[in-house]
Amino acid sequence: MNRRDFRKKPFERLVVLGESTVQGGGWLESDADRWADVLARLIGECQEKPVEYINKGIGANAISSRSPGYPLSAKPSALERYKDDVIANSPDLFVCAYGLNDMRADMALADFIDDLRTVVSEVKAACDPIIVLTTVYYMTGWKSFGPFDKGSVVTTEGYNAAISALAEEQDCLLADVWGAADKADWLVNPDGVHANKVG
Repeated sequence: MNRRDFRKKPFERLVVLGESTVQGGGWLESDADRWADVLARLIGECQEKPVEYINKGIGANAISSRSPGYPLSAKPSALERYKDDVIANSPDLFVCAYGLNDMRADMALADFIDDLRTVVSEVKAACDPIIVLTTVYYMTGWKSFGPFDKGSVVTTEGYNAAISALAEEQDCLLADVWGAADKADWLVNPDGVHANKVG
């Protein structure tokens, strides 16, 4: 297998765009426990100076107005805010973590991938950062919190296969958080939707 060094110099600015998993909330003791904060901290420990870290997570967020969950989601959607939240900040590392809410709201997979492709391709064209896409992570509360109560393991696996294919198509890195969790219930917060601190 040929390996590739995507970047040979330290990162200066990290922007993470996503949903509640990025924003954090009451299922964590502090913002420092958010995975995006942990990532920024680890990058800083591997470089001579810390990376500037910008968290652009919004709980209950949707990828676009095409998502059935959009009417009851926190606005604006990713498609409505990526220019201000990502491109305007000119990151050299961009992590995009979407799919959980749209999958749970039963958004058509083709529409979701089309909208995610727009975000990725336009960010790439504007500032050409290293881009990391995350898969949808494992959860257990499939029938909780309507209208985000229509997901399933099978639907999540379909989303994740499509996100993986898009990462390859757009020359992005893929963080397979679904595969890493391996359907372990003990990694899920009691709310059934968010990962706990270990997760």
